[in-house]
Amino acid sequence: MRPLKIALVTTFYPPYNFGGDGIYIKRLALALIARGHYVEVIHDTDGYLTLAKDKPEIIVEQDDGIVVRRLTGRSALLSSLGVQQTGRPTTHRNQLKALLTNRFDVIHYHNISLVGGPGIWAVGTGIKLHTAHEHWLVCPSHTLWKNGRELCKKKSCISCVIRSGRPPQLWRATGLIERMADNVDVFMTLSQSAADNHRRFGFKRPMVVVPSFLLDEASPTYQERQNRRPYFLFAGRLETIKGLQDIIPQFVDGIQADLLIAGAGEFENELRKMSGGAKNIRFLGRQDMSQLRTLYRDAIAVLTPSLCYEVFPLVVLEAFREGTPIIARDLGPFPEIIRMSGGGQLFNDRGSLNQALTSFSQKPEIATNMGKKAKAAYLQYWTENVAMEKYFEIIQQVEHAKQVKHG
Repeated sequence: MRPLKIALVTTFYPPYNFGGDGIYIKRLALALIARGHYVEVIHDTDGYLTLAKDKPEIIVEQDDGIVVRRLTGRSALLSSLGVQQTGRPTTHRNQLKALLTNRFDVIHYHNISLVGGPGIWAVGTGIKLHTAHEHWLVCPSHTLWKNGRELCKKKSCISCVIRSGRPPQLWRATGLIERMADNVDVFMTLSQSAADNHRRFGFKRPMVVVPSFLLDEASPTYQERQNRRPYFLFAGRLETIKGLQDIIPQFVDGIQADLLIAGAGEFENELRKMSGGAKNIRFLGRQDMSQLRTLYRDAIAVLTPSLCYEVFPLVVLEAFREGTPIIARDLGPFPEIIRMSGGGQLFNDRGSLNQALTSFSQKPEIATNMGKKAKAAYLQYWTENVAMEKYFEIIQQVEHAKQVKHG
């Protein structure tokens, strides 16, 4: 495709970043640049500075070709609250208009919750795409985790956000999302289950599944593993919704393997208490990617027990790339992933979890065979080239439709 000028617009971007959406956006930017396109990331810092306990460590990065424009207001709290309450750009509206008008062929929105809400879709010119990394379009708390304690089955958003400690968003009852959605050419997400959830909870626009991916890169030189005993791996934020509290008792009660936990978070102290100092449970803290790749490669399986609806967890691809299967809760995208790949096993209660952990630990050939399927599926469905082919196919389809429409 001819070289394009592409804007990636989002609230969170490294190092002003909490979860996987910011990492995905940087990965997307690098993949686009590698194919000869010009990329600017335009993101808000106020949301992160309002929500985070500490300012991020600003690390000087190598020149990777990404132009990053960070939006910062005089008051991070007032700036974020303005967008959260109105659903429109406030403090940064003029700056966004100047940056996004007549400068790009494609504007690709991501997490817009605090950079401009749905009102930002009307700002700027060019082909407009939106990727839903969470369920924010249908859920003000992003995760369909009702009242901070259970899966949402029926919406009662105002009482839910109050119980969850968030200010209500009255604009959601005005149809603003549906009206502003007219400005977007294509809505995208990373799994069919996420698209189905959006439709089930009232988002009427079609959503196209564009596969998640990892950047093509050389395999690292692995160090000899320090842990000689067979182990299962959990990698991610230590939060209630990640479901690790359902995993730890299994290892306290006698699974004949270790549980290694890579990550940190506000639920860590409770999880440590739950483990009771068991020698087969080890908390490793945050690990860099080279360390994680070795941990993934040598694990029996990676555990993904999330209690809420994920969209497509990055850890699945990281495990599959190393030929390691997953043991996942029968929820959200995991049935879809297992069906496509054969690279793991699902559980839905304590008994089926115990059965999966026991069979994997006692019969290594099960994990080995599923790991081979996981690696094959990764190469077939979730590589950089596969994702970019779909991405540019969508852009070409929109271009063609606009040409036909305008003669």
